[in-house]
Amino acid sequence: MIANDQELQTTLERITWLQHQVAHLRKSTTNPLNYRAAASGFLTEVDRMQREVQEYFRLTPSGVEAGSAILPGVEGDHVASTH
Repeated sequence: MIANDQELQTTLERITWLQHQVAHLRKSTTNPLNYRAAASGFLTEVDRMQREVQEYFRLTPSGVEAGSAILPGVEGDHVASTH
């Protein structure tokens, strides 16, 4: 489970890295069976980590460690889009 904003940031970066790996596989793998086999582990891990992120976001701010790091792209109540 994610315990603070620093762990959240690390998890978000790892999700992004895994998604880039899957995108690379989509471009470089021509056989659908090979793609599914290669991508399934990455996708399972992304799903697991996204559930952890959602659980962390459901915590009230008082349930978050004091003095945690501020996430890049987060200003007040809005999050900058990365799309």
